[in-house]
Amino acid sequence: MGNQKQPSKATKNGNLTWWQLSLVGVGCTIGTGYFLGSGIGIKTTGPSFVLSFLIAAAGTYIVFRALAKMTARDPHEGSFCYYAKKAYGNWAGFSCGWNYWCSNVLIMGSQLTALSILTKFWFHTVPLWILAAIYAALSIVVVLLGTKGFDKVENILAVIKTAAIIMFILLAFCALFGWIDGGRGTGGFLPNGLHGYFPHGALGFWASLIYAFYAFGGIEVIGLMAMQLKNKEDAPKAGSIMLVVLTMIYVVSLGLAVTMEHYTAFNDKESPFVKAMADYHLTFFPHVFNGAIIIAGFSTMTAALFGVTNLLVTLSNDGDAPKWFGKKIKKWKNLPLPSLGLAACGLVLSIITALLLPGKIYEYITTAAGILLLMNWLFIILSAFRVLKLNGGGKITAIAGILFLLLAISGTLAEKEIRPGFYASFIVMVIIIAIAVFVSRKKKQASHKPAPE
Repeated sequence: MGNQKQPSKATKNGNLTWWQLSLVGVGCTIGTGYFLGSGIGIKTTGPSFVLSFLIAAAGTYIVFRALAKMTARDPHEGSFCYYAKKAYGNWAGFSCGWNYWCSNVLIMGSQLTALSILTKFWFHTVPLWILAAIYAALSIVVVLLGTKGFDKVENILAVIKTAAIIMFILLAFCALFGWIDGGRGTGGFLPNGLHGYFPHGALGFWASLIYAFYAFGGIEVIGLMAMQLKNKEDAPKAGSIMLVVLTMIYVVSLGLAVTMEHYTAFNDKESPFVKAMADYHLTFFPHVFNGAIIIAGFSTMTAALFGVTNLLVTLSNDGDAPKWFGKKIKKWKNLPLPSLGLAACGLVLSIITALLLPGKIYEYITTAAGILLLMNWLFIILSAFRVLKLNGGGKITAIAGILFLLLAISGTLAEKEIRPGFYASFIVMVIIIAIAVFVSRKKKQASHKPAPE
């Protein structure tokens, strides 16, 4: 994420095959944004939310292809922030790094809130902020203990996430064919005509795009992990397979959910998949599925806490953050406690927000996190224009990707309920860019000063 050093020997000789990277990608991407956030998307636009996912998949594919090609041509541990700095200078690398840090802190807050909402399924009377505080404390404890073999645990939890969705798909088919008692039986809620698919019109569909894109969040992590491939040229293949698998899982499962239940029944308080199966006599399903989501979501949130902690160390080493944040404490398993402390402050802020705004907190945080995430993706595509020297078809594809991203970001203005998330992310982005320009000028002035005699 900064200085142009050569990749280490360990980085050059990676041990991952393309299919292993695809599996890790599925695990990093499927999270509470899909399990819970998709309920908001369905409520916003209706059954057409399935189409939103197809558009999001196309936009995500363009972003990943650009990042994978840059990685294959110039492998570097800094990944997308390194390419931003290479393409547009120090201010771009600084902005990219801190924007990514802020987006991940918000993503942690979103996941933290989602875990609390899902846990209220069993503990109805416990306030949201108390549940959030418990999960935040547990996540920090895991980081402080250190977790050797964390990658193996993540792979296991990736299987749990995928298995939960496959379980829903199989049960949903059985329910729709009338093999399970309850619900509407064969056929379900099939929309009538165009209005049935787009009950809130073009504006509702436009506003829903951010939630579809948010469900694909994590693709940029695969760009970082592509450095661990045995063959760096396999990065595009790994991402392509991963996106095909994800899109199939997402579209089929969501298509079944909106067929089994009327779209007005979905909300941001419970998973749409649990809601879709609510009318069927399967007492085990809500508990098992809810538990699987919570376990998977907690692992994702803890991994994100690890990520932002290490990211701040990298920013510090590159001169884009105070040196103090790069300090590691030997007595605490060589952990960067100052960096972890700042990330923990982000979690505390999420808890306070959940206390003050318990009704809309998940929608606000998810919207802001999604917008900042897509800003990072814009950095990736814009960097590719210069790093890859795009022309012809490559340039047209990149422009299409930018339009998809801008469509999703601007769509948050179309919905009054999620508009505050846009304003919050816009303010954060303006502050980051302003500081980036200031720091970049200071560095230039320092480099032009004559050396003391």
